[in-house]
Amino acid sequence: MSDLIVLKESINELVKNVVEKHGASRAELIPILNEINRKMGYLPSYALEEVARLTQIPKSQVFSVATFYQMLSTDEMGEHVIRFCESAPCHVVGGRQVWQRLQEELHLQPGQTSPDGKWTLVTVSCLGVCGVGPVLIVDDDMYGNVTPDMIPEILARYA
Repeated sequence: MSDLIVLKESINELVKNVVEKHGASRAELIPILNEINRKMGYLPSYALEEVARLTQIPKSQVFSVATFYQMLSTDEMGEHVIRFCESAPCHVVGGRQVWQRLQEELHLQPGQTSPDGKWTLVTVSCLGVCGVGPVLIVDDDMYGNVTPDMIPEILARYA
């Protein structure tokens, strides 16, 4: 059996289990997509097609939701995803310097994944915690009041 067939079968099984867990209703689309995204690291188009089929939601609507929310990704991501807030409040309190240090340490531009697949670096317009800016999130861990000197230590926690 080809690798592609095995991959599709495993995706089918994962999607089926997640849809059964949440229920095949339109109201559960975001939780369904979020769980698949967490388990796979992203939402491949084949998984989105399977969600559409099982929930009977038009493919265009499933793809629209999957591409609208920043917490979801239709692109394969690295093992660790760093989301950096580029809003004005974070910028004013030193975000630019933190951003430069992140890029220097990881050798990545926004939206890039490292060649070894370990890191993906993305910017977001706001993380909603302006009072503790500059802010970044690594996977599900939030770091506030970040300074450039903190970046190596933060990254080392995920080495």
